[in-house]
Amino acid sequence: MMRTIDLRGRRLTPSELRAVLPRAEVNIEVASQRVRPILGRVRSEGAAALSDLSERFDGVRPHSLRVPAPVLETALQELPADVRSALEEAIRRARLGHEAQVPKPATTSLGPGAQVRQKWVPVQRVGLYVPGGLAALVSSVVMNVVPAQAAGVGSIAVASPPQKDNDGWPETTILAACALLGVDEVYAAGGAQAIGMFAYGVGDGESDEANSCAPVDVVTGPGNIYVAAAKRAVLGVVGIDSEAGTTEIAVLADETAEPAFVAADLISQAEHDPAAGSVLVTDSPALAASVDEAIGEQTDVAKHHQRIRTALSGPQSGVVLVDDLEHGIAVVDAYAAEHLEIHTAEAASVADRIQNAGAIFVGPYSPVPLGDYIAGSNHVLPTGGTARFASGLGVQAYLKSVQVIEYDRTGLEEVTDQLITLAHAEDLPAHGVAARLRRTR
Repeated sequence: MMRTIDLRGRRLTPSELRAVLPRAEVNIEVASQRVRPILGRVRSEGAAALSDLSERFDGVRPHSLRVPAPVLETALQELPADVRSALEEAIRRARLGHEAQVPKPATTSLGPGAQVRQKWVPVQRVGLYVPGGLAALVSSVVMNVVPAQAAGVGSIAVASPPQKDNDGWPETTILAACALLGVDEVYAAGGAQAIGMFAYGVGDGESDEANSCAPVDVVTGPGNIYVAAAKRAVLGVVGIDSEAGTTEIAVLADETAEPAFVAADLISQAEHDPAAGSVLVTDSPALAASVDEAIGEQTDVAKHHQRIRTALSGPQSGVVLVDDLEHGIAVVDAYAAEHLEIHTAEAASVADRIQNAGAIFVGPYSPVPLGDYIAGSNHVLPTGGTARFASGLGVQAYLKSVQVIEYDRTGLEEVTDQLITLAHAEDLPAHGVAARLRRTR
């Protein structure tokens, strides 16, 4: 089902590897051209544009932009007990994991009367996007809201696409999760138009509160290529986490791996989307053959078998044969997967050597779905190779580092001559005057 790329005997540079490894052809520039008029309409027409765009893209015109409180309360009341229990445990673990990320303030003494303090300040307001396409990702509510709460954000808004089969409101379980987390500002808006709503704001919030949304400072959350393109377009108006697009998994495995486990994990991500990427990197042709057989068996009985087959047989998926473990590490580092599983002997030590991955899952009992739901980590991760320079979603996305400089007369006097010298070196003498005149006052 999956194509094979044989890299044995070929030692390529990281850039050469990135050119030959499986990956979907994503043209963000084309998507950007398509979302610009959408963002422009939202900015100029507000709620009216959002209603029109919801009807166009989601097939339904919501009763209002903002989800009424009774709808949220009903969704929570009707949430099945087992789903609520699972969500509560996912929230508990996510809160523990993200509270541990909160950085501590620090003070550095540079000398008598001279100190620099670093404090961490949460942004005031955030807009969190939760997809609602082929799968309504209730887990993304947890992954967005919990780190924002752990960071201390005071104003949290969530947007998710309206659903035709839910009277024009977002998916019921998503609404219930928002209510469970204490988020009462939820909007029936999806796609690029939701990102525009968060970035520019709509309405005045007074005459029509149901169809108003105040602009935010930061937008986070995963989505399709159009959501990613919209986030890129509004960067600078607001902050964003990353351009988290269609999911992908890479598995680094040797002959010790269990083929059924590897197959199941590749399938689990292919289930998300026909464009999802699943890549196996191994130095064992025998394992590759066994995994391929297991994929066929498991896919035949999977609910979303057609979607899975499309994803696994697409250009974004494949088996990569390598010479040995060292070669395999070089390949997965070049690929920079959103999710990377390690199924090798001494998996923990191998994981320590990986530099580029959104999240690393170590050993046979740490499958990616664990991170998708309940590991205590975050599943909003960099895709498309951006894990070379980007991180997964965490509290840092909602915090600002602010330096506080406090010198007294003694502290300033000690460095005034050097300050003046540097100011003159840059031909900015007024900078030096600002320090020198304090000697006489």
